[in-house]
Amino acid sequence: MTLPVLQFVRRGQTVTLRDVPPERTLLEVLREDLGCTGTKEGCAEGDCGACTVVVGEPEGDTLRYSAVNSCIRLAHSVQGLALWTVEDLARDPLIEREAPAVIHPAQAAMVSCHGSQCGFCTPGFVMSLFGMYQNRVCQGQSVTRELAQHDLSGNLCRCTGYRPILDAAQQMEQLPRAQVNEAAVLAQLQSLKPPVLGDAAYLAPRSLAELLQARAAHPQAQIVAGGTDVGLWVTKQFREFGRVLDVTRVAELREISDQGEHLAIGAAATLTQAFEALLALWPQLDEFAARFAGLPVRNAGTLGGNVANGSPIGDSMPLLIALRAQVVLASLRGERRLPLEEFYTGYRQNQLAADELLVRIEVPKPRAGDLLRVYKVSKRTDDDISAVCLAIQLTLQGGQVQAASIGVGGVAATPVRARATEAVLTGAAWNETSVVRAADTLRGEFQPLSDMRASSDYRRALLAHLLERYWRESTDTASQLATLRPLAQAAAVQKALA
Repeated sequence: MTLPVLQFVRRGQTVTLRDVPPERTLLEVLREDLGCTGTKEGCAEGDCGACTVVVGEPEGDTLRYSAVNSCIRLAHSVQGLALWTVEDLARDPLIEREAPAVIHPAQAAMVSCHGSQCGFCTPGFVMSLFGMYQNRVCQGQSVTRELAQHDLSGNLCRCTGYRPILDAAQQMEQLPRAQVNEAAVLAQLQSLKPPVLGDAAYLAPRSLAELLQARAAHPQAQIVAGGTDVGLWVTKQFREFGRVLDVTRVAELREISDQGEHLAIGAAATLTQAFEALLALWPQLDEFAARFAGLPVRNAGTLGGNVANGSPIGDSMPLLIALRAQVVLASLRGERRLPLEEFYTGYRQNQLAADELLVRIEVPKPRAGDLLRVYKVSKRTDDDISAVCLAIQLTLQGGQVQAASIGVGGVAATPVRARATEAVLTGAAWNETSVVRAADTLRGEFQPLSDMRASSDYRRALLAHLLERYWRESTDTASQLATLRPLAQAAAVQKALA
């Protein structure tokens, strides 16, 4: 077994590294192999944002910039990409400036707005600002307070407080322009040759056919996409992988396409890209999408990876179950489809055969009368794990529930479908009586565990209250809003049970 050569573009030069183990992280390569100690290690799990760097990937004749967590990103995953760290912003010859300056507008704005104190978390903030600058300011988009909060959601260490950093995000566009020469970067990237697969310890096939052949030949290889969970196995559990099979370079797995009655989302499409496509059909998912981890995690993590990982508190699965999504599994033997809720067989266990891979998720488009809501309850707003995630989609016509699909996370060993509650609602009048009966059913349908995030009683009570909230949000009149307990009372009950 051989170790492939790792190549990426940085500061206008090609960086070539040899003998990089398949489980070595990008942060380790930067700090230990290249001496780039400006990038910091904080939590080593993709939460704090101190390790943030920006990768640039060709997208037609431009670059797509993504702020990512280098602490959990496998080093070989940046093969053939452009990379910027905090040391590069003042030294990269391919960042062209309107006026001579030592530092980038992202850095200058942090200085002038007093956005840094101890300085440990500052490199991560600066890199998130750099990604925002390239994706928004350089595209002529003004940075609002709301956009700044969205793009900095993955940077949680804020010793100066939130205001100075948000001020810096908005001030960047007022400073002399500094923009990446994308044509020059793309030319360099095109000169890199993809590594030969062969018997390599890190396999990154470029086509679906190659991927399925590699899967069949190496069924024990560790499958990795964005590494937002696998990376923690390395940093927290110190696992070593004999061989890694990276699915993110397969073009077919990164496609998102309109198939008429459904949306087909490739398993390697990032969460950022997947939510962009879902929001086009369900704009009401905006808040939920923004609360799905932090932006660097969404930029790296994939929808297929979240689904295949099968965590009982993974947020995408309850939503997809409520949307009646199907997963498509493929091998050299062909494809097969399953409703998402039937994909799981136990805690982090699924129906994938040793030679199969999840290749796409098919999501039916909304129908007339469909009403979708998703509720994520967690201890903090940004970048946190759900205590409960409840997704409800009902088809309402003439005051009656024609169809119901309800996905739930955080209440069982796997993401689940609330079939008993669906049965109570289907065919029933959409009124107080039906809602109370369904809420009682939902409260007793699952027996969740108590843990550090919430007690079992809290979770059961919360499910019932969230269904009541859904009913309130589906109605307009004050009389209907008054028929159920006030939200303030429900919140008090939840607090008492916590």
